[in-house]
Amino acid sequence: MSILMTTRVALRALARNKLRTGLTALGMIIGVAAVITMVALGTGARESIEAQIRAAGTNMIIVTAGNWTVGGVRQGQGASNTLTVDDAVAIRTQVAGVQYVTPGTSTRAQVIAGNQNWSTRVLGVDVEYPLIRSWPLRYGTFFTPQDVSAAAKTAVLGSVVSEMLFGPDVDPVGQILRIRNQPFRVVGVLASKGQGAGGEDQDDVVLVPYTTAQRKLMGITWVNNITVSAASPGEVARVAADITALLRARHRIAPGDPDDFMVRTLEEMASVRTEATRTMTALLASIAGVSLIVGGIGIMNIMLVSVTERTREIGLRMAVGAKARHVLLQFLVESVVLSLVGGLIGVAVGFGLAAGVTRVLDWPARVSADAVVMAFGFAAATGVFFGFYPARKAARLDPIEALRYE
Repeated sequence: MSILMTTRVALRALARNKLRTGLTALGMIIGVAAVITMVALGTGARESIEAQIRAAGTNMIIVTAGNWTVGGVRQGQGASNTLTVDDAVAIRTQVAGVQYVTPGTSTRAQVIAGNQNWSTRVLGVDVEYPLIRSWPLRYGTFFTPQDVSAAAKTAVLGSVVSEMLFGPDVDPVGQILRIRNQPFRVVGVLASKGQGAGGEDQDDVVLVPYTTAQRKLMGITWVNNITVSAASPGEVARVAADITALLRARHRIAPGDPDDFMVRTLEEMASVRTEATRTMTALLASIAGVSLIVGGIGIMNIMLVSVTERTREIGLRMAVGAKARHVLLQFLVESVVLSLVGGLIGVAVGFGLAAGVTRVLDWPARVSADAVVMAFGFAAATGVFFGFYPARKAARLDPIEALRYE
């Protein structure tokens, strides 16, 4: 008997009990739809988390002045003035795998605009700072390399500072504010970024050219920190090690002596991403396993009932020449057809549920091709696995006993 004929016989057998066939397939439909939906939601959530982590700068390496010893007392971050702009230039030109670099200064100041004032952080940075932090602008533009070269009095405001000085939803570009009684022209406002990993409000900040901060606000020639962005996450550790070796050589630090700087990466953020991904994967694997096993048990149960009901039919077919393998194949095909039809419908339902959850709950969801292949493959494997025992039981029936069965 050909596989085509066997499939036709199996389909006719399933069509004789449409309600039971539909209810049996429903278990597989629910299982596959649950897998598709959960994988879509999990993928969307993971991509959203990774986007937020990238926005914080996962590839970021921060070099700060400090970590040196005076009279036996170890000094911490910011305790020395050994970092210079030339160090930043050397890192850019001599360390492979560096994408962006910005020297930086930091201070606090009272910022005044009209009759409003606000105490905030004033950061001196270079033009690549928003690229390192993946920080877009809401209004205006960032200051230019010419502004940095000329130590221009231009400022880019965080959203909190902009709101406190000029009011909510107001474009302050072109307005004048005073920092330590010096006038600065607002050229842009950063998009809201929210709270940082250390608990600080990232939007409560004013960015100015680092040269302006050095010469006109702080009166220094050094920098407090150098922020570096590696070209890829996999190069962060190697780039950090190369920066350490370069700065030790530039600062003439003898072997065995402690560094006069500190190099830090966002390892905590990277570990959060890894843990989130691992937890999400385990959760989705558990849901997929439970859902599809339940559907498979339903198929096995119905196929066993079908074998019992059709015992005389099986005996008659074997009596007229059907081989055991033909009977085995027929019931196996019935089981696989149930699984595949249920899987196809489940995939369609999963797409609909994922779209519905996104629309109603505003939860990011993305159905990937891998999820569809995985769910459909599991459905087919479940049909074969749970259909084999009933099919084998039918194939091993004795024809004479089967014909006598009432």
